[in-house]
Amino acid sequence: MYNRFVEHRVEESLSDTPVVLIVGPRRAGKTTLVRKLDGDDRRYITLDDQTVLAAAQSDPAGFIRGLDKAIIDEIQRAPDLLLAIKKTVDEDYRPGRFLLTGSANVLTLPRVADSLAGRMETIRMLPLSRLEIDGGPSTFLPRLFEGKLQGDREAIVGDDLLKLVLRGGFPEAIARESERRRQDWARSYLTSVLTRDLRDIADVEKLTELPKFVRLLAEHSGQLVNYSQFGSSINVSHKTGQRYVGLLEQVFLIATVQPWYTNALKRIAKTPKLHFLDSGILAAARGLTFDRIKADRGAFGSLLETFVFSEILKLMSGSDLRLTPYHFRDQQMREVDVVLERDDGMIVGIEVKASATVKAGDFGGLKTLADACGEKFAFGIVLYDNTDVVPFGEKLAAAPLSCLWR
Repeated sequence: MYNRFVEHRVEESLSDTPVVLIVGPRRAGKTTLVRKLDGDDRRYITLDDQTVLAAAQSDPAGFIRGLDKAIIDEIQRAPDLLLAIKKTVDEDYRPGRFLLTGSANVLTLPRVADSLAGRMETIRMLPLSRLEIDGGPSTFLPRLFEGKLQGDREAIVGDDLLKLVLRGGFPEAIARESERRRQDWARSYLTSVLTRDLRDIADVEKLTELPKFVRLLAEHSGQLVNYSQFGSSINVSHKTGQRYVGLLEQVFLIATVQPWYTNALKRIAKTPKLHFLDSGILAAARGLTFDRIKADRGAFGSLLETFVFSEILKLMSGSDLRLTPYHFRDQQMREVDVVLERDDGMIVGIEVKASATVKAGDFGGLKTLADACGEKFAFGIVLYDNTDVVPFGEKLAAAPLSCLWR
C-alpha cells in the first residue's frame, strides 16, 4: 500500500473540521485511503451500491439522521446528501463526523455549492506521483523556491523516462506488466468516465460524440484553449464546447490553467491552457505507444509537459506551501510552461524540454517572466532529459526531470 501525500492533511482536517471531502479522479486511490482511516466508530457507506444509492436519493434527511460518524464514498451520486449533512452538522458540530469522497467536483453543482461553506474542508487527491511510488519526502518545491536543486547521476533518462511517462499514475494501470494491458485499462477507464461519471453530474447531449471530443482535446493537451474549435469537432456551439470542457474538468480528466500576467507587460496572452491530468490516459487517448514515440520523438513533448504539470500538482497537494499554478505566454510567443505563485507573491517558472541538451535560447520565456516579476522572481528552471544541474545566469538553471522526485 502506498503512502499518499494527502493522508496527513486528511487526518489533520478530521481533528478540527466536521466534514472532510476528498475529491479526485475515479480509481486514484481515494477509497483505499479512507478505508485505511476507517475505525470502529465510523461507518463505511458506498453509493456505488445501488440499494444504498436508492435509499440515499429517496430520503436524504432520513439516510443521514441515523449516522453519528460515517465515511460516504462517491458522494456525487447523491449530492442532496450534502444538504442533509449540513443540517445534522449544524446541530452537532463535532470534528471528524463525515469523511466523504467524490469522483466529481460536487461543489460546482449550483444546489450544493454553498451548502457546507465553513463546515467542510476539501482536499484534492490525484493519481500516484512518482515520489509516492518510490517513497520518500517531497522536497522539490521548497528547494525550487530557494534555487537549491541538485544533479542526479542516477536520474531516469532516455527510454526509461519515456516508459515512466507512458505509464501514468493510476495504481491499477501501473500494476499491469505490459504496455498493451495498461492501455487497455486506460481505454476502459475513459469509457467509464464518459458514460457513467458525467451522467452523475449533468445531462449531456451527444454523449456518443464525447470520445471524439476527448480525442481532439488530447491532441491539444499543453496548448491554449479554443472552445470554438473544440465544439465544431462534434458540431456544437462555442458555448457547448466550453460546457463540455468544464464537465470534463469536474470529473478530473483535464484541467485548464489560467495565464499569469501583470500590468508591467501589456502584450500577454490571457487565454487558459489545457492539460490532461494523467499522462497514461493522455497517451491512450492519442494512441501513443513506446514504439510510436521512438519512431516520432516529436510527439513526446506535449506528453512530457502534461506529466510534469500533473507531478507538480501532486507535489502541491502534499506541500505546506500555498501555491497557485499558471502558465505564461506573451505576444512574441515567449512562454513558460508552468508558473507557480506563492501566497507571498514570489514566483518560480518551469519550462519542460524533451531533449538531453539545453541552449541559452531555451530561457527566453523565463527571462521575460523574470523581468516582469522583478524582485518577486525567485528562480526559473528548464527541466530536461539529463543528469546535471547547469546554471544559465542569475536565478536560472537547467535541471534533470528526476528533480521532481528527488
